[in-house]
Amino acid sequence: MHRPEDPEPARPFRRRVFYIPGYDPIHPRRYRELYRKEGAAQAALSGYRLELKPKRVAGPYGWQVRAEMAGRVCNTDVEVLVWSDIVRGSMGQSIPATYLQLLRTAWAYIGTGSLFRLMRLRKGPIIAALYPIVALTLQLLLGLALAAVLVFAAKALVPGVLGALLGVGVGLAALVALLRWFKRKDGKFYAYYLMHDYAYSAQAGGANPPELEARMAQFRQTIAEALSGPYDEVLVVGHSSGAHLAVSILADLIRAGLPDQRPDLSLLTLGQVVPMVSFLPRASRLRGDLTFLSARAELVWVDVTAPGDGCAFALCDPVRVSGVAPPDQRWPLVLSAAFSQTLRPETWARMKRQYFRLHFQYLCAFDNLPGHDWDYDYFRITAGPRSLADRFAQRPPSKSRIDRAVNRYTTVA
Repeated sequence: MHRPEDPEPARPFRRRVFYIPGYDPIHPRRYRELYRKEGAAQAALSGYRLELKPKRVAGPYGWQVRAEMAGRVCNTDVEVLVWSDIVRGSMGQSIPATYLQLLRTAWAYIGTGSLFRLMRLRKGPIIAALYPIVALTLQLLLGLALAAVLVFAAKALVPGVLGALLGVGVGLAALVALLRWFKRKDGKFYAYYLMHDYAYSAQAGGANPPELEARMAQFRQTIAEALSGPYDEVLVVGHSSGAHLAVSILADLIRAGLPDQRPDLSLLTLGQVVPMVSFLPRASRLRGDLTFLSARAELVWVDVTAPGDGCAFALCDPVRVSGVAPPDQRWPLVLSAAFSQTLRPETWARMKRQYFRLHFQYLCAFDNLPGHDWDYDYFRITAGPRSLADRFAQRPPSKSRIDRAVNRYTTVA
């Protein structure tokens, strides 16, 4: 809802942005540095001014952006809604515990039939989901093969029971050492990281763990306070796993009631993986929130993905594919960031195999934007003098969007 008075033309546009990261254990300063670097690059490419300053509002971590675009100034207060401590806590698993997670997570998706339904949507995220299972299994098999070789070698060198015992001891030590080496090098392999990611969503069959629900309630309160502040727009950005958190947080916020006089409320979801959760049997809370939010007039919801992002459910309407679209559905507006077109051919050729980097491209500069008002430009959206509703008012949804219902589980809370 707009405020009843129109803003004076000379007054800067005022925005509050809340960024909800995905399953990421890294300190939120990473997002500030990414915004600073990529924002400067996009400003140089697109011909506008953008400057970062220290934060001026309360909150655990954030910054201020002052931008000038099309002759108008915009002041934006950005805050990262931090849950990286919860992520780090969930990742503190031993090697045996991680392999137990592997079995439980595989059963959560395969045993319930959810994996086969998800396969009907996009291959990329399914490959990403299967990758840690395959990678960790191969690591274990390599360790067992090495152990077997050492056992046979010890028996050949030292005949009898002593040789057998020596071989078993050396083999087990080698197995443990190799598995520990793989875990230390997971910054290159991402097997443990992805395993913990999928296991965290699957551990309760799609229901949110209690510690996450508590944190989401805090986020909701923070956003609610901003809606009573001196802003023209309050924009919530949910990236990757943060997208489905944002959906539930805003659904709860609207159910609780919004102020009559308030800024525009906007939701931007980027690189969403909503079906990985909504397709699980106990995700009735998320499915109910999707149904509720998709029909609300109190906000604008734009969902941006790209087929080049193999980790996201590109162009999948998260409400419809989950099988919970209401008759009066109005959101989200599903758009493509079209990496192969919005990046120069040489840039795309260099990046298209960098799968994890592409999953963050939504937060970065694009060097081949056509120049339309409705182009996806993260920095115009988060720091420019136009609301999300205004910017995409005339933008049609992507013609390639996937909106068929394929979910087996459609109960809602």
